[in-house]
Amino acid sequence: QVQLVESGGGLVQPGGSLRLSCAFSGSIFSRYAMGWYRQAPGKQRELVAGITRGGSINYGDSVKGRFTISRDNAKNTVYLQMNSLKPEDTAMYYCNARYDAYSYWGQGTQVTVSS
Repeated sequence: QVQLVESGGGLVQPGGSLRLSCAFSGSIFSRYAMGWYRQAPGKQRELVAGITRGGSINYGDSVKGRFTISRDNAKNTVYLQMNSLKPEDTAMYYCNARYDAYSYWGQGTQVTVSS
């Protein structure tokens, strides 16, 4: 069974940076497309960034130029580097793994951007 464990969230001031990590276990990581999603209170979950098993990347429009997704297949981990954070980036951030019809979610890590 695939397990995803996110870490790295916290409280940061506007303009600051955070790096989220998602540790994958229970299957062959390199087979999976990985993504970061977020959900703010009262809003729908939205895609932040995705990376395919081949390394193709896409970003949500609101984070382009500020966030960077990467994966380390040797460490079974996907990262999200978040720079120039804004209050509107405040949300619970979730890691997702997809392979064929299978989709798995982590428990999430809270990111709060506030002065």
